[in-house]
Amino acid sequence: MVVLDQMKVELQGLRGTLDEVTASLDLENKKKMIEELNREMEEPTFWDNAEKANKKSKDLKNMQDLVENIESLHDQYNDIIDLIDMQNAEGTDDEDMAAEIREELDHFETVLEDIRISNLLSGEYDKDNAILRLNAGAGGTEACDWCSMLYRMYTRWAERKGYSVEVLDSLDGDEAGIKSITFQVNGINSYGYLKSEKGVHRLVRISPFNAQGKRQTSFVSLDVMPDIEEDVDIDIRPEDLRVDTYRSSGAGGQHINKTSSAVRITHIPTGVVVACQNERSQFQNKDKAMQMLKAKLVMLKEEENQAKLDGIRGEVKDNAWGSQIRSYVLQPYTMVNDTRTGEKSSNADGVLDGELDPFINAYLKWLATGGKPVGDDSDIE
Repeated sequence: MVVLDQMKVELQGLRGTLDEVTASLDLENKKKMIEELNREMEEPTFWDNAEKANKKSKDLKNMQDLVENIESLHDQYNDIIDLIDMQNAEGTDDEDMAAEIREELDHFETVLEDIRISNLLSGEYDKDNAILRLNAGAGGTEACDWCSMLYRMYTRWAERKGYSVEVLDSLDGDEAGIKSITFQVNGINSYGYLKSEKGVHRLVRISPFNAQGKRQTSFVSLDVMPDIEEDVDIDIRPEDLRVDTYRSSGAGGQHINKTSSAVRITHIPTGVVVACQNERSQFQNKDKAMQMLKAKLVMLKEEENQAKLDGIRGEVKDNAWGSQIRSYVLQPYTMVNDTRTGEKSSNADGVLDGELDPFINAYLKWLATGGKPVGDDSDIE
């Protein structure tokens, strides 16, 4: 069958990618590490340090899953080849079998691409949880509504990934939406994926808050940093900090509304501000806020070093016109356009419902090849 022959050619074209990914993962070394960790877990003192033991258990599970997935892909590759050869040998046009082989091939390609993309997450903090902060910019109430739309978009993406979301701090808009919100996305590689979203996001639509029904442009900035659990080596002087406490505004019952348990910390030399109101006590909120501050200062230091190497000023610019990394146009047509990678989608509703993987994957590929902006919004007024 011609269809089967075409699928065989398509599959054989993926062989190079499969071999490349397999070689880059150094499976033999990972198998040795799995054996060592299994032996270590059998030691009676393994769980004496619960935090360290949990981390090693998680590492073991991730390595085991990765090895199993790669070995399964090799088996699946051979199985599909055998199925195609068997069908061709029989010389019958079995459409049901062809459809089944097509489904197997599509699944093979999807899993291979997922592993290839995750293999690009080699940064020091890529495997950590992610802390995101959305801030409404130019656009007033419309921008606050846009901020709430983006928050929903990221929570929907997290749900699709099987990640959990935890709100750390939030401030409602005066009339509608959200002025700012800080939330944590918990899941393996969440920072590695979501670091692609850092920057200014622009919305163009007919505003429901505009009585004249005019098209309006709004901006929201997003900062992303890893939730660095281990103690980082960074010097923070007490005299450089301003610590403010206030009453939490979010959900939490009577306790959270009656006590000044929320904490805001300002790092005076850099102007970095972090806040947490999610924990039950002021001490817990302060500890979490300090953890966030350290992570942010580590990221700033890395960005400064990279800027010196590249001779640039970094990616996040003013929260206004001309500084966006991505535009979401809902009128006069629908289009989501990433100005860095050139990735586009006409399914704006799908993207806003959490279908972000094409943009995230495009960014990781773009980053791996040097990362130079390729798109613009010059056609959008």
